[in-house]
Amino acid sequence: MPSSWGRYPHATPRSVTNISWLDDVRIRQSDAPNLAFGLGRSYGDVCLNDGGNVLCMEYCNNLLAFDVQRGIVRAAAGVSIAQLLAVVVPHGWFVPVTPGTKFVTLGGALANDVHGKNHHRSGTFGCHITSFELVRSDGSRTICSQSQHSELFAATIGGLGLTGIITWVELQLIPIASRLVVEESVKVGGLAEVVRVTEESDSTWDYTVSWIDVLAKGRALGKGHVLRGRFSEISDGSLSKIASYKPMSIPFECPQWLLSRPTISAFNSIWYHRQTKSVSSRRVDFNSFFYPLDAIGKWNLLYGKRGMLQYQCVVPHEHGVDVVAEILGLLQAGKASSFLAVVKSFGSVVSPGILSFPRPGITLTLDMPNTGQRLFDALDACDKLVLASGGRVYAAKDARIRGDVFRAMYPEIERFLPYIDPAMSSSFWRRVMKGT
Repeated sequence: MPSSWGRYPHATPRSVTNISWLDDVRIRQSDAPNLAFGLGRSYGDVCLNDGGNVLCMEYCNNLLAFDVQRGIVRAAAGVSIAQLLAVVVPHGWFVPVTPGTKFVTLGGALANDVHGKNHHRSGTFGCHITSFELVRSDGSRTICSQSQHSELFAATIGGLGLTGIITWVELQLIPIASRLVVEESVKVGGLAEVVRVTEESDSTWDYTVSWIDVLAKGRALGKGHVLRGRFSEISDGSLSKIASYKPMSIPFECPQWLLSRPTISAFNSIWYHRQTKSVSSRRVDFNSFFYPLDAIGKWNLLYGKRGMLQYQCVVPHEHGVDVVAEILGLLQAGKASSFLAVVKSFGSVVSPGILSFPRPGITLTLDMPNTGQRLFDALDACDKLVLASGGRVYAAKDARIRGDVFRAMYPEIERFLPYIDPAMSSSFWRRVMKGT
C-alpha cells in the first residue's frame, strides 16, 4: 500500500497499478483522480491519493541513453538516484543536485523540484533537466523542454505530479574525478554563528549544511556543526570502487518514548560534543557525506506508530536568524523536539519551475515525532510567522498546513492552475485547495 515516509497521514487508494514499461503508462479514465507514485520518500500527503487511482512507477526503471562523453543521461521516471549513480559514477559523473536520500525516483525529484546542499551554486534539480516526456489524460505524449512546450515544462517541474505522468527524464550530470568528498566540520556555539559560518562557507565551498540543536536554551539555542564539502579533485582510482559500509535496518516500530524530549536532548548533547576541535577535516565517501541516513534502512520506524512530521520553511536572509529563533522558541513552547534539525542557505539561482519551493534565504528543516494537537498548533503559529516574513513552506515535506496559508505563500498558483491535468490530483492538493 503506497504511503509517505512520515507515515502520516494515512490514505487508502481506490486502485494501485504497477507500471513496468513506458508504453504502459496510461491515465485511467474514471470518476476518481489519478496520481503517479515513486518510492514514497515525500514526508506528508503530496504523494498520496486517498480514494483515487495510484500508478506506481518504481518498476519503470530502465536506463534509456547515456552519453558518457557529455554526461547527459536519459532514464525512465522510476529510476532512483541510487540506481543512476551506480551506472554513472564509475564513468566520472554525478547528479548535479541531490536531496538527503538517494532512494528517490527521477520523476519524483522532478515533480518536487528537490534541492540539496549546493543550492547556492547549482539551484534545484529542475535547473539541470534538459527534457522529459509527459503523458496527459487526453492520450497525448508531449516532449517538454525550455524551448519545446516551455510553459508545460515550467509547470511540471515542482508541479507535484499534477500536470500528468512523467515517463522519462533527461538530465545533465556534473563531472567528478573521485568518489571522495573533502569535508570540514565547524563547531559553532549558537544560531547566529551557524548562519554566519554557513553563508561564509557558501562563497568557497560547493556543498554546505548545518546541524543544529533545537532544544538548547538562551545563547546556545541553535548550536551545532556546519558541514561543508567539495569533491576531491585527485583522480585516485576510487570511482569504480563500491562503498564498504553495510546498511543496518530498523526491524519494527519503536515505542513512543524512544524519541521523547529527554532522549533527543541527550542525543543532541552527545552529537554536539563528539567533535572536540573547533574545525575537523577528513575525506569521506560521497554516500557518507550526502546520504548519512540511508545507512539506516526504514529509519522512519524510529518514530513509532504515530509517525512523524517534517517541517521545512525558507525565510528571507534579512529576517533569517530572528525568524528561525522565533520558530525554535514556538516549538520549544509546544514541547516539540527534533533530533534531525538542519539549516541551509538558498542562493539566487532561479528554478524554471513555477511552484518551486526555494527562494533566496535561510531554510530550516525539522523532523519531529507526531505528538498530536499541541505540535499542530505550534506549527500553525510557525506558518503564520513564516508567511509574515515573506517565506514559504515546502509542499513535499508538509502534512498539515492550512490551505489559505499555503495559497498565500504561493501566489504563483494562479499561473500554475491552467496546466493541471483534469484527471490528476493528490490528497495534498485537495487539502490545500479546498474551498477555492
